[in-house]
Amino acid sequence: MIYNLSSFVNVLSTIGGILLAIILFAVLIFIHELGHYTAGKIFKFKINEFSLGFGKALYTKKKANGEVFSIRLVPLGGYCAFEGEEGGSDVEGAFNKQAWWKRLIVLFSGVLFNFISAIIVSIPLLMIMGEATPIITSFADNTPNHIEYNMETLQEGDIIMAIDGVRPSYTNGGMSLLPRRQGDTPYTITVDRDGVLVDINVTNIVVGTDEDGNDIYGIGINGYENKKLGFFHSVARSVPFCFEMSVDCIRILGELFTGQTRVSDLGGPIATIGAISTSVSSPNGIGLQALLLLFPVIAVNLAVFNFLPLPALDGGRAVFVIIEGIRRKPINPKIENAIHSVGIMVLFAFVIFVDFLQIFKIRL
Repeated sequence: MIYNLSSFVNVLSTIGGILLAIILFAVLIFIHELGHYTAGKIFKFKINEFSLGFGKALYTKKKANGEVFSIRLVPLGGYCAFEGEEGGSDVEGAFNKQAWWKRLIVLFSGVLFNFISAIIVSIPLLMIMGEATPIITSFADNTPNHIEYNMETLQEGDIIMAIDGVRPSYTNGGMSLLPRRQGDTPYTITVDRDGVLVDINVTNIVVGTDEDGNDIYGIGINGYENKKLGFFHSVARSVPFCFEMSVDCIRILGELFTGQTRVSDLGGPIATIGAISTSVSSPNGIGLQALLLLFPVIAVNLAVFNFLPLPALDGGRAVFVIIEGIRRKPINPKIENAIHSVGIMVLFAFVIFVDFLQIFKIRL
């Protein structure tokens, strides 16, 4: 029997990429739950279980204080279970017996830990890969090199500083902001030209077609450059860098409701793991650099997502705690739990739906 060594290596690479993606996703979940756990220990909350994953327990270990650490079958989430989290407990240290502001800190500590981890990893990212700087290096074949827009001309060497006030970054891809305007709708590009900021009004042109035969709009320019930063500059830039990622994430969610972003452009845990696997295992992948980029991007997205005031998420639970703090009276636990139960079912259904769209490449 003759084996195709190249195919075998590709299979191993793909399997390794998937395993690495699952590990990275599990690390991000662990960091998030560790935030809840750490804050809970500081405020002496009673913790029943710290779990990585959902479903059947593959490994459990019970500590002397009664806390259970477990690893479960489905590595797409996790939880830190506090005594009395669903109300009705009189045990010392129960979640429902703690001051509302302590509970609020515990709920948001997962988000905080994800954001801090993104900042830490962003420092070597900015040192090794640099910060994205869109710079016009050339024009597409079907675009004249000197198209005038309102008496101004885009020129080679112009550095794009903002598009309609939005700063280009790793998460919005810089140039990918351009096609968001369809047809001849004008928008403004701010460029740095020899140290002088110039605002240029631009109208899109058709620069190609997508896989469905739909027109792709743009302004027919090419170019992207990464500027590496020194250690101290990277440390100073890491916080605003991650903040800009979070703003991009919120903007995309807003565009989902206005129709500028399609539901099929989103992805759940499976799509996220697939994207990580593809980046780190493809022949053209960049290995460590891909992980350095994906880690803060996914960490920030996880933080923003959990911060949303939706039932079952940390932000949704925090809303009920804030309401309790204002009215100085707890909300009926049965009502709150029912809302969160419905919320988690809707959330899971939505995540499965967007992953289904990604897997089968359905565009909605």
